[in-house]
Amino acid sequence: MVAAVALVATGQTPAQAATAPSLGDYELRPATNQAELIDRVRKLDDELPRLGVQNILGTANRTAVQSASSRTCNPDAVKSLQLRGVSYCFDGPDSGKQGVPVEWMPQGITTVADAQDDQLWGSKRAILTSWYDKSPADGGQSGGDADKVKGCRVTFLDPDTLKYRHVLLAYPYINSYGNPTYMSLRTTQKSEYDSLHCGGMTWYGNYLYVADTARGFRVFDMRYIFDLETAENGDTGDKSRIGRHSGVYHAHGYRFVMPQVAAWTNTTARQKCTVGGGSSFSFVGLDRSGVDHLTTGEFCGDKVANGDPDKMGRVARWPLDGATGRPALSGGLWKADAAYRLPISNIQGAVSYNGIWYLSRSQGQSNGVLYATRRTTSATGTLEIASAHRAGVGVEDLSHWPTPSGGPGKLWTVTEYAGKRLIYACEISALNDPARNTEICGPWSDPPQ
Repeated sequence: MVAAVALVATGQTPAQAATAPSLGDYELRPATNQAELIDRVRKLDDELPRLGVQNILGTANRTAVQSASSRTCNPDAVKSLQLRGVSYCFDGPDSGKQGVPVEWMPQGITTVADAQDDQLWGSKRAILTSWYDKSPADGGQSGGDADKVKGCRVTFLDPDTLKYRHVLLAYPYINSYGNPTYMSLRTTQKSEYDSLHCGGMTWYGNYLYVADTARGFRVFDMRYIFDLETAENGDTGDKSRIGRHSGVYHAHGYRFVMPQVAAWTNTTARQKCTVGGGSSFSFVGLDRSGVDHLTTGEFCGDKVANGDPDKMGRVARWPLDGATGRPALSGGLWKADAAYRLPISNIQGAVSYNGIWYLSRSQGQSNGVLYATRRTTSATGTLEIASAHRAGVGVEDLSHWPTPSGGPGKLWTVTEYAGKRLIYACEISALNDPARNTEICGPWSDPPQ
């Protein structure tokens, strides 16, 4: 496997002949029920008390483990390699180390550095991860019952106290009695559908942009996180229920629930892993080098790509309005102003910075790879790999945390496999340090000339 990666690192890849994406395939429209979504959330606001992010971190009920040693807090997540730098591990139940079937799978990552220029939310720092519920919507554990599939949750971790708390994401609706309620996030918001994958997310200003694989984005608002523990009509003891039942609100036992306030949807029908058509939304990042942009991309597996350079997947950049935290629109649509073909399959996360794209690639139970591309010089084309670096097992989404002075900073990621879970960061400036050749974030081989 190392030899194959070294070959790709030299830029000798068939993706150089791939067809460049068309920007016309990258346009999003607001959901048809956009106004209804926020109206439902405001009705929930009349029913339930809210709590802000700082206070949620202050009430965190779980404890992570931090390691700054080369062994990391979970050596199984890096195999025989070492990691120079900080890493965080979840507690026993969330780590998947207890030898029982796991329910939740971590996927996306974002930080307060995405949310705020000053990299603080009030007085707090935070790292967020998204998870999806693996329970099947039909036949298996749920049997199609709307109260069984739990959808997605987001973990708020305070790296200074090592405390963290899960918040359940939800889809708001009005029930048959005319009351506001909510259900878990589904691929389609009906009880017979599976959990939304929540493969990537970015926290920008007050908003949390979550990848909706087949459509675009689900959007949540940090100002609307409801606290069921202090609500007179809330219940945190019944893990089998979600939403309003007999006037009481539930969230599968979670104290906090955050309902969706908006959505953005492809205007062009999705054509996964093809030359043209609307893209899948598998992962999300943020680029603050210049005008702020969300970065997105689609996962295309080896079997789908099958060596075809036009089926490796695509990435794109979406402009943001820094004053509002919302999309920067053109003619009422959110249009990407750059899109590129990926140079290799199995990409799980991507973020750009100063024209360079950083890509995370999973390789099953083997160590993954972190790629850095050559600098882009046009709005469309095919990315070319400049260097390849060691990564954890089951590496997923990426998030960029620049230094406060504007330096390259760190790339954060999370690994997904039960028993091999880890949140860690790579220093961008040290990726090609020869002294790190045997470490996570170190080079696979000497950088290409």
